[in-house]
Parts: sequence; structure tokens; C-alpha cells
Amino acid sequence: MGRPLKKSAVAVSRRASRGRTPSGRPNPIDVHVGGRVRLRRTLLGMSQEKLAEALGLTFQQVQKYERGANRIGASRLFDLSRVLDVSITYFFEDMDEDTVAASPRHMVRATQDPPEVVESVMVRRETLELVRAYYRISDPEVRRRVYQLATALGPVGEKED
Repeated sequence: MGRPLKKSAVAVSRRASRGRTPSGRPNPIDVHVGGRVRLRRTLLGMSQEKLAEALGLTFQQVQKYERGANRIGASRLFDLSRVLDVSITYFFEDMDEDTVAASPRHMVRATQDPPEVVESVMVRRETLELVRAYYRISDPEVRRRVYQLATALGPVGEKED
């Protein structure tokens, strides 16, 4: 008997890419969706362990979803929307045009990676923890003064990182 037939390199690379960039990095859309999962989970004060438990996963799987290393399937996205109390569209909100252009249907023939997307200041852990701490201040007058202090300390007209 002869050796088994090899599949064409094109067919193998299309199937193996699973929407990743030509360099093998996660697709920017998967990274965006994962970032939105992390944002919502953090705003709710939920740990990765608690989210994993609610979904019947390990916290390592949640970590991979949040980094975009593992793609989130439709049924899992449905479960995430229920556990995090958001609509499915929430995960796709605030997506910039470069990220939209990185759709897997466009990546099939891509030879270069899409432009690197810079993480928004609004999804950084420090920002999320600051917002949560701010809203834990029960006295509205104290909260107003903290807001005034923060705005006074930040230079006017300076761009955010």
C-alpha cells in the first residue's frame, strides 16, 4: 500500500487557522470579545473562579477566553451573557474599524497581521477597580468631592494613554 494522500497546504492552513492572524496570534475580534468579558466580570466584582464555576469551566479556561487565546462559541457566549447579565451584543460594542476588518472571513487570504489594537484605558484593571471603589462611596457629597479632586489633579486637555 502507498502512503496516504496529503491535503493541500491551502486547505490545511485555512482549517488550522481558526480565524487567527497569519502569525498565529489570536484574532483581534476574539481579543475584543474577551476584553468585554473581563470588563463586565470586573465591574460586577466577580472573580475568574466564580465566573468559571457559574459556567462549569476552570478559571484557566476563563483566562484564555479573556485573553482571546480561546475563541468563544455561540452557546458559551449565550451562557456568558446570562451569567454576566448583558445582551450578546454587549460583547461586540465599542469595536473599532481595524478590529471589525479582522473578521475571520477577511483573514482567510491575509498575508499580514492586522494593525495592533491598543488596549483602551477603560478596560484596564486599575480603571475598573477605581470605578468600583468610587461607586462604593455611599455618601454622595464625599463622592462628589473625590470626583472634583480627581479632575483637579489631571491636567486639562491632556490625552489619555
